Amino acid sequence: MIKAGSIDKGMFLLIKDEPYAVAEREFVNPGKGSAFVRLKLKNLKTGLVLKQVVKSHESVEEISVEDKDCQYLYSDDEVFHFMDTETYEQFEIPVEGFEETLYFLKEGETYKIVMWENRPLDIKLPYKMVFTVTEAEEAVKGDTVTGATKPVTIETGLIVRVPLFIKEGEKILVNTETKDYVERVNS
Repeated sequence: MIKAGSIDKGMFLLIKDEPYAVAEREFVNPGKGSAFVRLKLKNLKTGLVLKQVVKSHESVEEISVEDKDCQYLYSDDEVFHFMDTETYEQFEIPVEGFEETLYFLKEGETYKIVMWENRPLDIKLPYKMVFTVTEAEEAVKGDTVTGATKPVTIETGLIVRVPLFIKEGEKILVNTETKDYVERVNS
C-alpha cells in the first residue's frame, strides 16, 4: 500500500482489482480541508482512462511490474505478436487500446513490455524513434515561408508534418508521444 501523496506519474496501481498506469498526477492543497491527489489513470487491460481523486491520507495498492525486452514480430487486425528475447516464448497483446502504438512498431525491433503476473500490460516506446520517409511531395522552389511544413508518410503509415526540405527515402527522428518531427537523421 502507498499513501496517495507518494503516487507519481508512471507508477502502477491496482484499483477495483484492475491494473492502472498513472498517466497524470496533480497534488492539490486547498486553503480549507485536507489535501488530495487528482489522478488520470489508464486501465492497462481495456485502455480506458479513469479520473480519480484520492485524499492524501488514504492509501492505494501499488503493483510491482517488470519490464521485459521483447521483439515485435508482426500484427494482424486484432493482436500484436511479440517474442521474449530471453526465453523465445511468443505471446500476443490485443491491439484494442494500443491503436496509436501501431504507428511506432517496426518488425524485428525490440521494445520493453510491462508485465504483471506474467501478463503483458503495456508497450513502452522509446521517447524518440528514427523512421524512413516513404511518401513526400516535392517542395516548390520559392515556397519557403518561414516554418513552412508539408505532410509526409513514414514507413509505418503515420503522417508527420515536416519541413519542406525533407525528401522521400530520408530518415527522420519522430517524438513518439506527440507524433511530431524532431530532426533529419543522417545515416
